[in-house]
Amino acid sequence: MIGAATDGIDGYLARRWDVKTKTGQWLDPLADKALVAAPIITLAIQGEFPWWAAVLILGREVAVALLRVLLGTRGRSMPASFPAKVKTVVKIAAITMYVLPLGTWADGLKFAVLVAAVVLTLFTGVQYAAFALAPAASTQEKAAG
Repeated sequence: MIGAATDGIDGYLARRWDVKTKTGQWLDPLADKALVAAPIITLAIQGEFPWWAAVLILGREVAVALLRVLLGTRGRSMPASFPAKVKTVVKIAAITMYVLPLGTWADGLKFAVLVAAVVLTLFTGVQYAAFALAPAASTQEKAAG
């Protein structure tokens, strides 16, 4: 949770002071993936997080990381989109709920937030795949428009 907060502050400061680099655009989403993967794997191993959600979330994260590497080899970048930032917040909320010792009263809420996180994860994964597969000129036009 502290990592997510410092990541948010870092992003805010970078936008506020307009400090952006290609390296930062590549590393920030990678750091987000690490912040999400570690607790999901740990919780799933402990039987506290559904495996189906862990596989879908982590599979998408690996796929998007590979897309970024592929695009990087072609001189293109794929910065985090706004829906992906929302997805990260919802995922961190879901993970936090699974980490906290909430009683059974919260099971429905935890599951609802987790389903929202998985839906956003898959949706943004499809968005990134479409971006990566589109010709470079048309993706630059979309970014400019």
